[in-house]
Amino acid sequence: MMVAPKLRFKADDGSEFPAWEKKTLGDIVERVTRKNRDNQTDVPLTISSLDGLVDQRDYFKKTVASKDMSGYFLLQNGEFAYNKSYSVGFDYGSIKRLDKCPCGALSTLYICFGLKPNVDIDSDYLTHYFDSQKWNSEVAAICAEGARNHGLLNVSTSDFFDINIMSPSLPEQRKIADLLSAVDAVIAAQQAEVDAWEQRKKGVMQKLFSQEVRFRADDGSDFPDWEEKTLGEEGQFYGGLSGKGKDDFDCGNGRFVTYMNVYKNTFASRDAMGRVKVGDTEKQNKVRYGDILFTQSSETVDEVGLSSVYLYNDEPYLNSFCMGYRFNNLDNVCPEFIGYCMRSNEIRKSIMLMGQGISRINLGAKRLATVKYKIPSLSEQRKIADCLASMDEVIQKSKGELAKWQELKKGLLQQMFV
Repeated sequence: MMVAPKLRFKADDGSEFPAWEKKTLGDIVERVTRKNRDNQTDVPLTISSLDGLVDQRDYFKKTVASKDMSGYFLLQNGEFAYNKSYSVGFDYGSIKRLDKCPCGALSTLYICFGLKPNVDIDSDYLTHYFDSQKWNSEVAAICAEGARNHGLLNVSTSDFFDINIMSPSLPEQRKIADLLSAVDAVIAAQQAEVDAWEQRKKGVMQKLFSQEVRFRADDGSDFPDWEEKTLGEEGQFYGGLSGKGKDDFDCGNGRFVTYMNVYKNTFASRDAMGRVKVGDTEKQNKVRYGDILFTQSSETVDEVGLSSVYLYNDEPYLNSFCMGYRFNNLDNVCPEFIGYCMRSNEIRKSIMLMGQGISRINLGAKRLATVKYKIPSLSEQRKIADCLASMDEVIQKSKGELAKWQELKKGLLQQMFV
């Protein structure tokens, strides 16, 4: 028995649209296997779960495709591609339509397809359907549990095109697509606002930490010159949790700062803590107010040594894949300033140059101790921190508005596609 969607449109005359029909994907689309012979296009495509099918050169800032792409699929504008690997928000892979360029070359690891001629399917409707939980659950049903090949889901091409898809009448499809596209337009505009504020903040940080722009004291006088210091001169490093196994985590009364908490946040969040079992007699390092936390290992050099400053007094533990740093004295240090300073372009560049490794980039305390940074007087530190914190407030408010629209879209998808 077919379950009716919770949210339905009516026809323009107020009448009910016909019941939805169950079809297979293969009923409405046909596979695309044309090759990029003679390198007809030089645009190497990749799938981004957020941005869709995009040019690798823009997305990765480099080309990861082969120099000779004549063996790749040639995808035309309006055609679709399925990426059989996990991505954020798409546990069973994502399907995206090529919208941003006339054509492009795509690895044969992807399943490519386009609408069959003369089918009553709106391409925009199908694009939104592929973002729904309904579609995701249908793909999940054909995946061999736990079976992955080089990170790709074990989805056969024949099973893929046999997936069931619910199809309303063409007029109702268009109404659904128009509504969801309108919501997408608001989401895109809100995301652009977030991006614009983040770029403004980067620009302000660059001017402040290069001292191109300086604050003045409240009486109008100039602040003293900044002093250059190294981390090794001003404090000590310490390690995270040690001697812990899988069974010690997600339980117990101990709280610890997770790797992702450090990775994502200039200032560690108390709302993103992990739990760990720590015995009363165990000697484990604890994080204190004003400590800088650093990631020690990453797959890419631009993600190693990312820092997060702790601004609370509750003294949690630190995860095993990060190290902590504690100033000898906080009397002349504003921790909020240090948080922004350690994420500034100049400091990030110097830290990235210190990373070592081939498959994974690693960074130790000995190298981090040599990091040089410039620090102004305490009063100027506070003015800089207050300025950047005010920009963060605007960014967080804008992100909150974005999240509301994203939740609305998610709710609409759940109610329209069942």
